[in-house]
This record gives sequence, C-alpha cells and structure tokens, in this order.
Amino acid sequence: MTSLQEAVVFLAAAVIAVPLSRRLGVGAVLGYLVAGLLIGPSVFGFISNVDNILHFAELGVVLLLFVIGLELQPTRLWALRRSVFGLGAVQVLVTSLLLALAAIALGVAPSTAVIAGSALSLSSTAFALQLLAEKNQLTTHHGRASFAILLFQDLAAIPLLALIPLFGAGLSITQGWDFVAIAKTVAVLAIVAGGGRWLLRPLLRIAASSANREVFIAAALLVVLGTALLMQQVGLSMALGSFLAGVLLADSEYRHELEADIEPFKGLLLGLFFIAVGMSVDLGLVVRAPLTVLGLVLGLVAIKSVVLYGIARFAGQSRGAAVNLALYISQGGEFAFVLFGLAANTGVMDKPLADLLVLVVSASMAVTPLLVTLNDKFLKIGCRSDKPRAFDAIESRDFPVIIAGFGRVGQVVARILRTQKIPFTALEANFEQVDFVRKYGNKIYFGDASRLDLLHAAGADKAKIFVLAIDDVEASLKTAQMVKTHYPHLKIYARARNRMHAYQLLDLGVTVLMRETFLSSLELARDVLVGLGQTVAAADEIARRFRIHDEQLLDKQRALRDNEEQLIATTRQARDELERLFEQDRAAVKPEDIT
Repeated sequence: MTSLQEAVVFLAAAVIAVPLSRRLGVGAVLGYLVAGLLIGPSVFGFISNVDNILHFAELGVVLLLFVIGLELQPTRLWALRRSVFGLGAVQVLVTSLLLALAAIALGVAPSTAVIAGSALSLSSTAFALQLLAEKNQLTTHHGRASFAILLFQDLAAIPLLALIPLFGAGLSITQGWDFVAIAKTVAVLAIVAGGGRWLLRPLLRIAASSANREVFIAAALLVVLGTALLMQQVGLSMALGSFLAGVLLADSEYRHELEADIEPFKGLLLGLFFIAVGMSVDLGLVVRAPLTVLGLVLGLVAIKSVVLYGIARFAGQSRGAAVNLALYISQGGEFAFVLFGLAANTGVMDKPLADLLVLVVSASMAVTPLLVTLNDKFLKIGCRSDKPRAFDAIESRDFPVIIAGFGRVGQVVARILRTQKIPFTALEANFEQVDFVRKYGNKIYFGDASRLDLLHAAGADKAKIFVLAIDDVEASLKTAQMVKTHYPHLKIYARARNRMHAYQLLDLGVTVLMRETFLSSLELARDVLVGLGQTVAAADEIARRFRIHDEQLLDKQRALRDNEEQLIATTRQARDELERLFEQDRAAVKPEDIT
C-alpha cells in the first residue's frame, strides 16, 4: 500500500470512528484506538508497518508537550515544584515497588521485575491530558495534580532509558558511567535552557518580520522539532526537549500565536498516535491467553489507582478529586513501548514477555476512557454536573466598537456609548455574568474574545475601537496579543488590573490603558484633601500633579520590574522627588495667595 493510500485509510478511519465514539459518549481517544485496531494487522490488515507509524506519530506527543510548556511560565513551573517532585516522586517510587513485587510473585526475575515495574509506573501523558482537555478539567485540582505527576514521570523516563542497557550488560552502575555521554547531555541542556532566550526568540522575530504566516508556522515547527531532535541525539526524551522549548517561550510575545499555529498539527499527529497504539494491539495474544491479559490489565489499573488515590488523599485533596486522579492516569504510558523494546533488545527481558506487557499497556489505555465514562455516567464521583456551554453565534456586524469583558468596567463603557447612540458588540467569557446582565436588557454574546474565529465573527476586521475590559490578567494579555497580531488597525483601549498588568500590556504595544483603581483612588484622595481644608482648586491641582508623576514613574519602572532591588530604589527616589516638588510649591505660595 502506498503512502497516499495509507493516509486515506487513516483519515477515513478517524472520520468514521471518532464522531461515532463521541456520539456514544466515550470520547475521541477510544474512537482513535478502535479505528487503529480495525485497520491494523490484527483485524483487517490494511496497514502493517505499525512500528514506523508509531515512531512518526510520537511527534504528536512532542507537539503536545510543547503546547503545555507554552502554558507554563518559568515562575508557574517553579510554583509546581512541590507537586512535581512530591506527588510525582512518591507515585513513581511506590507504584514501581508494588508492581515489581507483584511481578516477582508471578515468577519474574528480580532485575526484570524492577524494569517492568518502573516502566509500568509511568502513565500516558498524551491520553490523560487529552481526556482532561476534552472534559475541560485541566485546571481542576485533579487536573493540576495529574499534570504534575505526568511531568515527573516524563523526567523519570530518562534515567530508566540509561539504566536498562546497564542491566543488559551485567554491569554495576558505577562501572557503566559514560562520562562523554553525560557531558554531551549537560551541554545540550545548557544550550537549550541558556540559549533559548537568545536563539529562539530572534528566530521567531525574523520569521514574524517577513509578514508571511506560512514562514512563521515553519519557524515554529523548526523550533519544536529542532529542539526535540537535539535532545534525541544525546539520548534524552524528545517530548522533554519540546516541553523545555515551550517553557522558554512561555513569556515571549509570540506565545499565543505559536499555540494557535501548532494546535492543528498537534491534533492530527496525536490522533495518528492513538491510532498507531490501537494498531499495535495483538488480538492473537488476547485470544491465546485472554484471562492472563485481562488479569494483568486489571491488576495494573487497580494498583496504580489505589496508589494515586492514597497519595491524593494524603496531599489533602477531596474524595472526588482523588478518584478522578486515579481514573485519569491509572493506565500505562507511551514510554513503556520504548522501554520494553529496549529491554528486549538488550536481553533484560524476554521478547514474549515484552510483547505481553506492550499489549497490557495498550489495553490499559483503552480501559481509561471507559472508566472515566462509567464514572461520569453512573457513579458520578467528583463529577461536575454542568457541561461546557457552547459559545453564542455572533450575528454579522460592522459596529465601530467591540467590548471584551462585560464586568464593572465594560458595563460603564457600554452605558456611556449607548447614551450617544454608538453601537457596539460586547463579548463575555463568563456565562454566569452573561445570564446576569441579560436580565437587565443588555445585548451581549457569550464568547472568548481571545479566539480568532469569534473576533472575526464580531466584526474585528471592520471595527475601529477595541475596549479590553477583561478582568482576568492572563485572558486579557492573550486577547491583546491576538488583536495586535491579526487586527493591527484596531485601537486598543485597555483596563489594567494593576501595575504589573499595565507593564505587560505596554510590552504588547497597548498604549492607551487605565489602571482600574487608580483614578477612583485619586478622586478619593482629592476629597480627603478638601475635607481637611484644602480648596477644591488646590486639591485638583495636587491630584493632577500626582497623576502625571505616577504615569512617568510607571514608564520608568517598566524596564526594571524584574529587578526588585532597583524597583524599590526608584520607588523611594520618586517618592522623595515628589515630596520635594510639593514642598517647593508650598514655599513659593505667598500668604496673600491663600484666600
């Protein structure tokens, strides 16, 4: 079968199986698995080169980890360190020990049992995160805990890849050190981590300056795949390399555009990866030893679930969150395919045992969405009753103003525009807020203003003014970046939550912004001065002078915001300067001027 014919088979299988599985309520992942099983060697045999497809499809996992990295700024990643190295380390160590002991009890050699237990302790990043994303649960307690544990597992796979050949060679760990390889690994990590800011961003800046979207997409793929390839050359995980590249670009000005450009490739290749996993299932082995396979799958899922539930409860999570954590990441992972293949090639594990464990891992992946669906439909432990609400269909409009965010600030702007008969389109991403303001007769659409399709539907290509009144800082910045990139003609008038938010908006090129509490605080201070005996004119002048001074300080401190010592120093200096200015004004006032 030619490559073109294989592509047609893959696409046809996905187009048929995935919508059907969604209609049955079991999710897209199980649909991909079933599609792969049907077109693979075990059933119809349309495609036989499963290993080649699986290796290529691993690029989907690489792109997935890059997108995840984009969502994690280094400061946020540092904040997760306790979950990653706490929950993650405990889960891997305890699960590896229990699975190794179970393998020894079943007659497996101790060294082989250790490798098998360690490999089976790793869960599937691709499966778990895709399932969590489908159900909008990535930001829940169990979603964040799942990500932290999966991240540690990806890190744990690296030493496992290094240790398996040592077991096969019959060497002790100290005899087996390859200092040249270690030096190469450290050098590559230093290049990626240290040079990312000075190499990756200039590359993207050059691509963006070409004003050609295809060139920018090509540059984005080059960054991801190039970093992954560099990691692979020194024996590290490609997925870890792409994740690191994503983290390094998480606070760049191209973050949201990168995410939007990579998303279609990630989705297609992840689907291909799931299909390839389904193709790798050996139904013949299932037929020959059904009870063995079933027992091992149930045993793997049960042991991992018990450990996950226990550490989640010990960490203080609710019963529902602990159950969900246990359900979502109780399967085997894609790294097991690599580890078992390496173990078989180096003689650490017999080939029949490696094939059996690969089948167990694949089957455990298929079991996961079924368990999640069973809980969602019947047990409902830790399930949220509300389903994600679809965004409103926006009527075609050519209004001059778009208001993003219809909270306290957005509503005041809208009321004033309405008094002047100026039409506008209002978008709000919180459906509860939408329902609330609609009760008072407001025309508003439920929609995420950071999505390009909704901006286009709202008439951003024809509008003149974009009022950025979104309360959430992250969503505000994402929306500003999207508007500046795709609708540069739109003049953005932004609401800033605080000084730091203002700095970030200024970095994106937003020049007209207002800190939400600044003017009201000035008004209050003016009234306090009047209450203390100042004239209205004098209080107004003091407030005016203070506003000018503070806006100048805001611009000056923008470049120093990451240097706390200089920030404090400039703040104190500005305070002293302001006090001297007012002191000079008071000294210059003649007694006869005070009336």
